[in-house]
Amino acid sequence: MAPHDFWQEIHAPGSFETTGTFADFYVAGLEDGRQLRLPIRMLSDGEHALASLIVNQASFTVLDTLAAALAAKLAAFEPDVIAGLPTLGLTLAAAVAQKLGHARYVPLGTSRKFWYRDELSVELSSITTPGQQKRLYIDPRMLPLLEGSRVALIDDVISSGASIVSGLNLLSACGIEPVVIGAAMLQSDRWRGRLAASGPHWPARTIGVFSTPILEKTADGRWRVPAP
Repeated sequence: MAPHDFWQEIHAPGSFETTGTFADFYVAGLEDGRQLRLPIRMLSDGEHALASLIVNQASFTVLDTLAAALAAKLAAFEPDVIAGLPTLGLTLAAAVAQKLGHARYVPLGTSRKFWYRDELSVELSSITTPGQQKRLYIDPRMLPLLEGSRVALIDDVISSGASIVSGLNLLSACGIEPVVIGAAMLQSDRWRGRLAASGPHWPARTIGVFSTPILEKTADGRWRVPAP
């Protein structure tokens, strides 16, 4: 596959083999059996890899499918407002809010506007932007939309859990605790420990459309799901 071909199509159930080993892409399965091909990104140790999703590069069909599936799962929590994490989570959060019938959503951001307040910001780290020092902000004008509301905090992918914890910390500084956390993809289980350290209830309140594992390298240079 060409790099720009990933994340462009939802395939029918059974289109691709999901057992054995993988070469260029990992096949993720949605709950209804449909499939999405994700590029495999090797980790720094050279022996393990992760499946990648960049939702703002996905086709409208893929985005619509993932947003609809996540909105259906979040509906049980009856969120009044969706808050999105930058950068990629904003695309998904806006689409999920629309699917839930909301007129708007609340975007968190990393660009400080002159009317922002430093006490309404926290440090932000991300697995996809290592070494970059950022801060996560909330526009103080958005606070009335969140205060006293049932808030769902959305990111595109939850991997290490660092970005989601930053979002939780920022909302906590504003006196807000979300009722649920949502993402298109839960990338391995590494995030569970970090979220549990922020509150033992968070792993159970974290909802994804689909999950992907850490892959391990085979002797012939392909990738497989490790044995349980």
